[in-house]
Amino acid sequence: MVAEELINHMIPPLKVTDDAHKAIVWMEEFRCNYLPVISEGRLLGFVSEEIILEANDVERKLGQFELIGSECYVSLDSHFYDVLKVAGDHKLQLVGVLDELGQYAGVIAVQDIMISFAQTAAVQMPGGILVLSLNLIDYSLATISRLVEENHAKIISSTMVEDPLDKGRIKLTLKINELDLTRIVATLERFGYRVIARYQEARKDDNERERLDMLMRYLNI
Repeated sequence: MVAEELINHMIPPLKVTDDAHKAIVWMEEFRCNYLPVISEGRLLGFVSEEIILEANDVERKLGQFELIGSECYVSLDSHFYDVLKVAGDHKLQLVGVLDELGQYAGVIAVQDIMISFAQTAAVQMPGGILVLSLNLIDYSLATISRLVEENHAKIISSTMVEDPLDKGRIKLTLKINELDLTRIVATLERFGYRVIARYQEARKDDNERERLDMLMRYLNI
């Protein structure tokens, strides 16, 4: 998935000549706490409900506010991983999308990315999830894959994040196409890998909120 495919065309941009009252009304209508602000087709940043409430002046034009996230944007062909990184770096739930000329093309909601990702094969295929803690210098997905495949299983997907408590270590999350992870865990631990968490596939009758929570844990977001 690329940014162009993820644009939410239901979320409109505001103009610098719009007032804060209009922004609040639109936020309520579209159920979001942020909205993009543009001027002559250029993304200037985002206005938030908090910024407006702190100013306590609903008649003020948006061009008079100090906007946030002026650099929170990606190009049309950016991969959704890059979109998530930009959103995480700026701690925003919306990411602007610019065309090849730098003109505003739309906005992506992080929630929409989560929903789209939840439909991918890596999530939909049955299996279990393991989280490993290891030194970055010892990381080798090829070696770990070989150990998993020795137990007649395969790694469907993997994600890696730096351990915030130890810059020399990482947390590696693996989605494996097996529900019973006992033998795989035993093999990994026998070769010195530390398994710090395991999750089995959510039941088919789990509600949407529980499935989204599981996805967020999986991505370590």
